[in-house]
Amino acid sequence: MAVKGFYVTTPIYYVNAAPHLGHAYTTIAADVLARHHRQRGEEVFFLTGTDEHGEPVADAARAQGVTPQELADKNAERFRALGPRLGATNDFFIRTTDPEHERVVREVLAKVHEAGYVYEGVYEGRYCPRCADFKAENEIGPDGLCPIHKIELTVEREENYFFALSRFQEPLERLYAEQPRFVAPQSRFNEARSFIESGLRDVPLTRKHLTWGITVPWDESHVFYVWFDALLNYYTALRYAPAADGREGLWPPSYQLIGKDILRFHAVYWPALLMAAGIELPEHIFVHGFLLMDGEKMSKSLGNVLDPFAVIDRFGTDALRFYLFREVPFGQDGSVSTASFELRYEVELANELGNLASRTLAMISRYRDGELPDGPLDELLAADFEGLAERVREQFDRAELTSALEEIWVRVRRLNRYVEERAPWTLAKDQAAAGELDLVLRSLAEGIRSVAVLLWPYLPASSERLLASLGAEALALDGAGFASGNVHRTAPPEVLFPKELGPA
Repeated sequence: MAVKGFYVTTPIYYVNAAPHLGHAYTTIAADVLARHHRQRGEEVFFLTGTDEHGEPVADAARAQGVTPQELADKNAERFRALGPRLGATNDFFIRTTDPEHERVVREVLAKVHEAGYVYEGVYEGRYCPRCADFKAENEIGPDGLCPIHKIELTVEREENYFFALSRFQEPLERLYAEQPRFVAPQSRFNEARSFIESGLRDVPLTRKHLTWGITVPWDESHVFYVWFDALLNYYTALRYAPAADGREGLWPPSYQLIGKDILRFHAVYWPALLMAAGIELPEHIFVHGFLLMDGEKMSKSLGNVLDPFAVIDRFGTDALRFYLFREVPFGQDGSVSTASFELRYEVELANELGNLASRTLAMISRYRDGELPDGPLDELLAADFEGLAERVREQFDRAELTSALEEIWVRVRRLNRYVEERAPWTLAKDQAAAGELDLVLRSLAEGIRSVAVLLWPYLPASSERLLASLGAEALALDGAGFASGNVHRTAPPEVLFPKELGPA
């Protein structure tokens, strides 16, 4: 029997506009999870990509005087280019215009139709063309606008094929009763369960007046509603991605990361669709909050975006990765700004981590010519690292990325205090304290090595440079514990996070 791998997904990003920091946030979160699980020695598959069908793409293309495919091709490449800039290690980048994806969507939804969960009908409701979604009354603000895009909703009436979502009322209630961690954090679990308990209505599966979509195999005059096409990407990718070939045990997804604005589709429609198709459900859906600027969710249509490419150009990729999970508790809404970015960079990355590493390596070079003899470690410092790797592992098991980072950062600050408490520069002046100086330098080097291994998912490039300077490049989580004999010869220090960043 194949061992279950770790399969993590981002939502696929809509190509009606260029990527912004909100997209980067989810991609980096998935990459942090993927890297951590690779450190465990697990077989990891990390999927991201673009959602390219539906009315918003067709409308945006029309406004720009291009075809939907031309617009999709242009913006899909922008999203594909974002990944390497973020340090993302995704195994595959799916596009919903891939012929292989379209083939499997038709295959799966034909199975749902054959199982009797699809019927013809007429739908009338209030619709947001930017969400590509019909809104229930409790989803509409008192001003009658879309609560996300702040635009007026249109009233639409059309013939559709419907998905019999109501038939999954009891199975979904049972799912939420039996699997209390199916959706996290708890507030989002409660929101999804409340939506289900309020009573499920059947939903449109197809659109008749649109042409930009995947045609319905039993009625070519319809295309599938973009959300059902998009949701199936998590399943279709494993059917044709070269990196998935021969990797048994990847399905179902271990963690699916989404923003709270698409909770209903992923926490209600998605499991119901999989049940209808006879496909095993994902293990966990983790819902993160919004990155806010001026109190509003970042949105291209609202014009309040922070360009991730510009942030990376000025601060570096690792700084962006660190900031997003240090500044905003993962799973909650949080405000971001260039000012808070600069403060985190200078105080925590440059001073607390960068200066700690630079001072320690400089002292090892100056006092011991870069070589550390074998010997014991400081027991008091060792006690502060006791069980650290295990606690970080436990936090990652719950996708609590901010809490895990805090666990590690507490030790970064402890190491800085240790330098001040033990004052190696004073010990170096006393020949009789040579053994004690060795103990202190060994302990500092080992503490830095330990946190560098644990920080690698967040700060991959910086951690690798730091570990190379310590002559201890192993990244395995099993070797992250505070133990003697890991650091023997160090290289001269280098500046990990320069304070002089150049013009903004």
